[in-house]
Amino acid sequence: MLPVGSPFLPIFLCVACNDLVASGRDRKPNALVQVAVIDPHKQHLVSHACTEIVEANKDPLFLTGVTFPSEYPASPETLVKLSVYDAKDKTQESVSKHFLLCMCVSFLGSATFSVGDLLRAKDERLTLSLRSSDGVCTAGTVVVSRLKMGEMEEVDVDQITTDIPSQKCPLVYESAHHSCTDRENNPLTGPVFKNPVCKVYRFQTVDSKWMLVREQMEECTLSFSIPKQLLALYIQEDMSRVQDLKELGDLSPHWDNLRKEVMTRYAGIISSYQETLAEMDKINGCSFKPSCCKAQKSLEFIPINLHTQRMRVTCPKKTDAFYDIVTVGAPAAHFQGFKGGGLQRLLSRYEAEKKSTAYQCIYYSPEHTAKAQEVLNIMSLLQPLITRLVDQLLQAAHEHSSPGLRDALKHLSDKTEQFVHTLKDELVKSALLALHAAQPGYVSKNQKSTRAQSQHQEPLSLKHQDTIPHHKEYDEEEWDRLWANVAKCLNCVIAMVDKLQEEDNTKQDPVPEHQLADVITSHNPGDWREQLCPLVTRLKDCVMEVVEKAKRAMTFVLLQEAACSIPQGFLLQQRRDIVFSQALAALACGFVMRLYAGMQDKGFLRQLHLVGLVAQFESLLSTYSEEFGMLEDMEVGISDLQRVMFKITEAKSDDLSDLQPLVCGRRDHFTVEVPLPKLVFHTLPEEIKEGKLLRVFPVLFNVGINEQQTIAERFGDISLQERINQKNFETLEAYYKSLSEKVPLECKCTTLKSFLLKKHLHLWSHICRRLNGIRFTSCKSAKDRTSMSVTLEQCALLRDEHQLSKDFFVRALDCMRREGCRIENVQKNIKCRKYAFNMLQLMAFPKCYRPPEGTYGKVDS
Repeated sequence: MLPVGSPFLPIFLCVACNDLVASGRDRKPNALVQVAVIDPHKQHLVSHACTEIVEANKDPLFLTGVTFPSEYPASPETLVKLSVYDAKDKTQESVSKHFLLCMCVSFLGSATFSVGDLLRAKDERLTLSLRSSDGVCTAGTVVVSRLKMGEMEEVDVDQITTDIPSQKCPLVYESAHHSCTDRENNPLTGPVFKNPVCKVYRFQTVDSKWMLVREQMEECTLSFSIPKQLLALYIQEDMSRVQDLKELGDLSPHWDNLRKEVMTRYAGIISSYQETLAEMDKINGCSFKPSCCKAQKSLEFIPINLHTQRMRVTCPKKTDAFYDIVTVGAPAAHFQGFKGGGLQRLLSRYEAEKKSTAYQCIYYSPEHTAKAQEVLNIMSLLQPLITRLVDQLLQAAHEHSSPGLRDALKHLSDKTEQFVHTLKDELVKSALLALHAAQPGYVSKNQKSTRAQSQHQEPLSLKHQDTIPHHKEYDEEEWDRLWANVAKCLNCVIAMVDKLQEEDNTKQDPVPEHQLADVITSHNPGDWREQLCPLVTRLKDCVMEVVEKAKRAMTFVLLQEAACSIPQGFLLQQRRDIVFSQALAALACGFVMRLYAGMQDKGFLRQLHLVGLVAQFESLLSTYSEEFGMLEDMEVGISDLQRVMFKITEAKSDDLSDLQPLVCGRRDHFTVEVPLPKLVFHTLPEEIKEGKLLRVFPVLFNVGINEQQTIAERFGDISLQERINQKNFETLEAYYKSLSEKVPLECKCTTLKSFLLKKHLHLWSHICRRLNGIRFTSCKSAKDRTSMSVTLEQCALLRDEHQLSKDFFVRALDCMRREGCRIENVQKNIKCRKYAFNMLQLMAFPKCYRPPEGTYGKVDS
């Protein structure tokens, strides 16, 4: 902790009053306290916060506490004024800082103290007499005490509790910034998290002790940086596609027209993405998209309301524990809408329709299209790699290094064999034939036979035929010879290396001194390079020739896919890009958060590189109306995250700009590189430091929670939810099986399915946490239903893991929902401290999902 002499101190204040007397002697006061600080520069009071109203209680223990915001950080000289009021009008739904303007109150007295007085007091606790506006003592006292995270001690309950029969939840303390101590002690804090909001509570355990609970919610800069990087990659990929189409060469008029149309469509997407990226570049300093902007076109790639939330728990004589979760609006294309459904339905319908409209092109299945893209990717990786390995081989030969020669040859052999294996696919061979047939002047065998008969009958027409371009007949065996030549060239290189090394071994025998000069002259180090050079040059030439042909063939396959896709396929690709962008931003945020939290956990790091992490997305969307389409979008977006790998790298420096995650790759495979500071990076396992790609296993479980889901369950169709849950349970079960074979776990596999069938969300979260996974919770906007889910999960964790008293469970739940980080999230999104629930929705909710009285109502969101 910081010493008293430090300029700024992390201060959490607890406020209570004793012996208050109401303005009307026939009743107990409805007390509340306004907190103000004295601006040290302007020397006037600044309204800072106020507590909730504690009804009919002369000794109130207030639920809402106080911390100091960044604009007025606490120092020992800071003066704090507490003003106590009796609220006659008790119908106020949510206490405002400007409560004097909106409710009828009576002033009961005030007290002023300095932060230094509090820090020097015994147990950092002050009891102050209340005084009237003219300085005369009045009835009652106010008690102020300081709480410290991480320094919780055993305290007798009688010392800090009072008679609070009307209160619904325990103490909460509010903060709008990180303190220095937070930065040092909090493993979440990193280069991508900003604008924290903190709340601190004190709850009672079953053994009448007190735990200190801190919520911390932050925005994530990846909300914008990941989508911007993806857009740049999408543009680059599509521009490369256009260039590949141009390089197909001459095509017959039919195919050339299709190519031009496809290139026009790509140009439209590129232009649209460039415009969106330019609009996003204009936005400075923003790190989250509020729910009210979910259908804004210029922000459609940005995830909705992405935040991280951590709950840290400090108990007497126990190690602190923390629980993380990422909240984000369901990844979906809100601007495009859901009238025709979401991606899952649209893609299925599109594939069926594509077969019937493929008359103008050659139909290739989605598997063939994916294979064509895979071949292109492998070639783009292996061809330059083979060239580099050939250069390494020649350098080793030049240096006359036998070990270097052996190593370079081994790697060259492995990569060349992988290259040849890729090109032996029948798809490449059939695509070459199709491309040949699409070129100008192509004549099929039937046409040749007919033409030969015609020419035999009318020999004079031969002169006219001279104007037709000569088109040689396609040799189907030519392709087999080409890739086989690559293998033969490699074998020649291997044989030459063996020969050179055998000769070198022979020369290791003792040589008479008078013959030594002749040996050196006739076998200088340059001989190896000279003998290898023609062979490896031939190998490179063969590889290049094969790449050129295969690239054109696979590009032709992708042309068929694109031609059959006009225009619907291009629109679906854009929708898929949008949804994936939102999902990847959330995943990258969760991965970084989990990585920072687990840096000291050797078991977690071992699991990370041996198996990977499970990323569990919890959805609260209904299977009715528009949310049905949102869920279909989300299903595809989360599934597409299987194409993402992570790589941890050493940052160039500790500067924040060098610690930002970077995305590379193309649509079928992306890698997110996460840089770490040098000192941190060198503590990682060797496998991770060597650049091993780290897998993430995304799973999605849905439990619809609102009145529309009630309608769907009673009168509609919930098969989508059931199919999603079953499919993802199988993925989770397979992950667990793989994990349990390599890393010992406490969780039993047999419990997974029973948890799933119970449809209890906190049980799914239990499984995810036991598996060291990343937790995500989503509804349409990650605002209202998500808040109910997160707060319920947090209280369940306090009950199950930290022995929260059952008498405090509902009070804790109400307190988190009324005063905690989630109501602040609502405020950030819609500028109103109300959850957007109506009475019909509340009636459909399980009881544990209903917010406290006065915190909900119809709002414009």
